[in-house]
Amino acid sequence: MKVTVDVDCTPAEARSFLGLPDVTPIHDKYIKTMLDGFDGVANVEQMETLFKSFSPMGDAGMRLFQQMMNMGLAGMSGGEKK
Repeated sequence: MKVTVDVDCTPAEARSFLGLPDVTPIHDKYIKTMLDGFDGVANVEQMETLFKSFSPMGDAGMRLFQQMMNMGLAGMSGGEKK
């Protein structure tokens, strides 16, 4: 037997129903910080420094992310991507 239930609600209503916290103020503050950080960025080096400062593990996190992306691309193409 298969039962399907469709629930029509907003994301805020779903969070409330599931007992999840409302993180809207934290999200808004994070977005404002990101947008404020982009003000005054004039070249690629400044942009790279900005992104590294937002990375949780710094350079190691950026390298790990790059390796994961490369593995994903290799898997999609059927071979190893260098």
